[in-house]
Amino acid sequence: MGQEEPKWEVVGEELREGKWHVDLTEGQEVIKDASCMALMETSPTTRRKLKSIVWDYFTIVDKGPGVRKACCKDCKGLLSYSNGSKVSGTSHLKRHISSCPFGIRNQNHDSLTPMAPTGPTSRTRKRRYRTTTATALNPATCRQELAHMIILHDYPLEMVEHAGFMAFVRNLNPNFEMGNFGSIQGDCVATYLKEREKIRNLIEGMPGCISLTLDLLNTSHTTGYIFVTGQFIDCDWKMHRKLLNVVMEPYPDSDSAFSHAVSASLSDWNIEGKLFSLTINQPISESGINCLRNLLFEKNPNVLNGRLLLTNCLARCLTFIAQYAINTSQETVKKVRDCVKYVITSESLEEKFLQLKQQLQVMTTKSLSLDDQTQWNTTYEMLVSASELKQVFSCLDTLDPNYYQIPTHEDWKYVDTLCTYLKLLFNTAILLTSASIPTTNAFFHEAWKLQLELARASITEDNVISSLAKPIQEIFDVYWKNCCFVLAIAVVMDPRYKMKLVEFSFRKIYGDNAVSYIKTVEEGIRELFSKYVGLPLPLDFGIDDFDVYVIKSTGQELKSELDQYLEESLLPRIHEFDVMGWWKLNKSKYPTLSKMAHDVLMIPVSSVGPESVFEMGVKEMDRNRCELRPELVEALFCAKDWIRCEEELNVRMGLQIQ
Repeated sequence: MGQEEPKWEVVGEELREGKWHVDLTEGQEVIKDASCMALMETSPTTRRKLKSIVWDYFTIVDKGPGVRKACCKDCKGLLSYSNGSKVSGTSHLKRHISSCPFGIRNQNHDSLTPMAPTGPTSRTRKRRYRTTTATALNPATCRQELAHMIILHDYPLEMVEHAGFMAFVRNLNPNFEMGNFGSIQGDCVATYLKEREKIRNLIEGMPGCISLTLDLLNTSHTTGYIFVTGQFIDCDWKMHRKLLNVVMEPYPDSDSAFSHAVSASLSDWNIEGKLFSLTINQPISESGINCLRNLLFEKNPNVLNGRLLLTNCLARCLTFIAQYAINTSQETVKKVRDCVKYVITSESLEEKFLQLKQQLQVMTTKSLSLDDQTQWNTTYEMLVSASELKQVFSCLDTLDPNYYQIPTHEDWKYVDTLCTYLKLLFNTAILLTSASIPTTNAFFHEAWKLQLELARASITEDNVISSLAKPIQEIFDVYWKNCCFVLAIAVVMDPRYKMKLVEFSFRKIYGDNAVSYIKTVEEGIRELFSKYVGLPLPLDFGIDDFDVYVIKSTGQELKSELDQYLEESLLPRIHEFDVMGWWKLNKSKYPTLSKMAHDVLMIPVSSVGPESVFEMGVKEMDRNRCELRPELVEALFCAKDWIRCEEELNVRMGLQIQ
């Protein structure tokens, strides 16, 4: 007879959930004692093969002496496994399997995770602990996941009553009662209310102020929905951007529409005294701007009489300029687009084109692709890749003598000029697509360089360059005049630059007139700081008398935190600098100034999310959504924003190397 199978005893939920990790070899058994778990070794043999189902998804790799990691077979992410004698459990590996963005596509459901594999290996495996191969249907969980699916992917709520979808679900599990439009509506609202409570707790715990962005979506019913998004920093100095409200406005073009939406949002979230700045995405009348400015000053008198009002969204400004430049050059752009389309839509012609490229020894790593004319960055990328292959395109008639729309030398010269200025816009816009929220100081660098380059190009003697750059410069100049004050204050809060970069850049842009602009920024910073100082902090007994003695004996007043900060040497300009982290570390040295930096550095310069930075054209709300009740529209959009942010965070946490 063969060797007797080792005896196993599962000790509570701790072992099943991976809170205990027992590494067994042949001939060992787990026993339960009154005070502990112990391993009793009966014979020293080799390590037993890993039998947890998670090892269908992971392999173990050595990362150093005594350090081993679990490597996901799908996304290649590394998670902790062992460090010396310390061995991690498998619960975090199970969680990763269920959220892995690469493995989620091709795997089937099982009791361990929705993506567990099927096949003889998993069916015949001898398990270390008691489990079941299938779980009973949980209607509440299924309906919750269905609500999440509808919210995340903007599916119409009516889909639960569509015959095809009902048949699909019935074949998956005949016992699941999916419900109707009314029930799924209730499930979506329940999801919204649950997530809303998390956001409310987060906002209530923020130590500083909040800034709002306003965006407008029109509907086919001539009404509009104003999206109010909040940006703030938590007590751990981490930046958050959350959609707070979606307010239906029957007259979105009225002067009071935006101020009404802001007031409603402030009241809804109980943040009336914490409003710091406003950023708007839409053209607005002077009367509407005054309404917002008065509201900003009324809700928070500490914000420089409402001067922290960004009437221009940076993303929309860049998009408007890019769209103008492309439309102005539409004949030349169309020639290039037609050439690219002609080549890549014919397999045989594309092959000949590549052969001609090799013959001409044109060196480029870029591949040709047609642009999506609703995204201006794709047009820029198409023009860049085509321009690098212009020598090949110039010989296109050798491949097809009948093709007559080949761009001329002048056309390519104009394309190169266009790409030069689109690149400036692109380099600035790409910062707005970052997964992490950039601080406000980062945009002063991009804005002043763009302003300077466009100003220089608009007065050049080259007619091709000046004819393109001058109208673009006039458009961006409006943004610069409205927003440079806020951006300049933010960059002063960067200890690598302080007032020095403001002085340097303003002298480059304004020349002899720079002094007055620099003075405006410096006075604004001091006025804002004085608001934060407020009442003096209580001093220890005897210290106030000592301060009087110092002033009388030296004839000098004690310097403020702001003066100390500005007079200290600049920090080295390292590329990966965490300005929020620096202020967090120095908040004890600058207790008042750090509060001001806390609020200034989180001012949003854009009112659109990363996915919409390059979008052109007027956005309209989907018809399925705008026909719903306004309260339900708000619930669906807000819940989507909150759930998506949470899932993206979970994926990043699961993939990071522990």
